[in-house]
Amino acid sequence: MKQICYATIIWALLAFACHAADPLPSWNDSDSKKSIIGFVEKVTNEDSTDFVAVPERIATFDNDGTLWSEQPMYFQAFYIFDRIKALAPEHPEWKETEPFASVLKGDLKTAFAGGEKALLEMTMATHAGLTSEEFDKLVRDWLATAKHPKTGLAYNQMVYKPMLELLAYFRANDFKTFIVSGGGIDFMRVFAEETYGIPPEQV
Repeated sequence: MKQICYATIIWALLAFACHAADPLPSWNDSDSKKSIIGFVEKVTNEDSTDFVAVPERIATFDNDGTLWSEQPMYFQAFYIFDRIKALAPEHPEWKETEPFASVLKGDLKTAFAGGEKALLEMTMATHAGLTSEEFDKLVRDWLATAKHPKTGLAYNQMVYKPMLELLAYFRANDFKTFIVSGGGIDFMRVFAEETYGIPPEQV
């Protein structure tokens, strides 16, 4: 009986050690994973012909659909809709004015029917007239309380775990990580810092 217990403990410890040694535990054991690990090992090995000095180690990630889920729409759009609802008491005219009227009714399809013009109107109405500090606080407060309408999860949980591991792996090997996104830069700078640990100047 003791031998079985000892064997179980040993296998558990070995499994833990293997998991801890794996920098990308959520990734399938695929060629892509092997290529990434092989690349990092080469560029961080001073004896390698592919060695890259620390100041030159840069990894840039596309955010949209790569780090966060971009369906059914960008998270910033949900922020805009929530801000329209919050500001509506100060703008009674919005009840009769598109695209705001449709947002207040929950009819997002009609709200988006106006295309880029409608999106720009909504963005200006909810983003303009604020200092950087005021906007920063509004976004942080929203991220702390808002939930995705389909999953019920906080928006900073609606990101891909394997990619978070990849960001951490690069940073653990002295890479500076940057983000590019189709989202608004001020919104993304708050989101990236809160969710990915990437400072504003690297967005």
